[in-house]
Amino acid sequence: MPRGDSTPPLIDFRCLSVMRGDKLVLRDLNLRIELGEHVAILGPNGCGKSTLIQTITRDLYPLEREGSFAAILGSERWNVADLRFHLGIVSNDLMAFCTREIIGRDAVLSGFFSSAGVWPHHRVTSGMRRKTQELLELLEVPHLAERMVTEMSSGEARRILIARALVHDPRALLFDEPSNSLDLLAQHELRSIMRKLAASGITLVLVTHHLMDVIPEIDRVILMSAGRIVADGPKTELLERERLRAVFGVRLELAQHDGYYHIW
Repeated sequence: MPRGDSTPPLIDFRCLSVMRGDKLVLRDLNLRIELGEHVAILGPNGCGKSTLIQTITRDLYPLEREGSFAAILGSERWNVADLRFHLGIVSNDLMAFCTREIIGRDAVLSGFFSSAGVWPHHRVTSGMRRKTQELLELLEVPHLAERMVTEMSSGEARRILIARALVHDPRALLFDEPSNSLDLLAQHELRSIMRKLAASGITLVLVTHHLMDVIPEIDRVILMSAGRIVADGPKTELLERERLRAVFGVRLELAQHDGYYHIW
């Protein structure tokens, strides 16, 4: 939930526009997310969700325009390497790890160095090894420590990537389409892990077009369409059939069960 003190927000974006190549992808976007919130950003493919995440992580930068403003954790300027200590990222882009001959423990340890694996010039401390073991246990995969990532299921590999994102005890964890390519069992396990992380107090920002990814702990939803935020508010108000039909452009039915929303 939003804090009542002077703690700066995780994100404070005002009138932001972002281009990719010659295409304007985000248009006059205003967004503020407080530390401690759990937020889901929903919208169809191509609406700008992943571009928004990459703007948060400073992989992309907004256009410089009068009235625009972008601050992360209260600062407008960041050394990207320093920002990585505060933001954990779980993205399909990182699934490239799954094509390398690397064991689970080293995949997690590599998060300390922002590298693809652990290399001879890296100095791995006992504290790093201890933290890695704690994270493997937290995510219920200590048995994957010695297993090659290439031999893991997609669900197991996703947990290794989550552990990698957590090595610096970040203040927020960003999930970019986390259930893509996962089977039903792996999706269920992923959502259980997300619930466990939400209960730990870390800020969660979830970007998805799968409504079932919106775990019960998420109480704020942002709807995006064509590069704009078209709605922002309580989950109970925004996850409504006609509103979702308008955003996704299809006829659908909606039901709620045990804190989860289902569409068909």
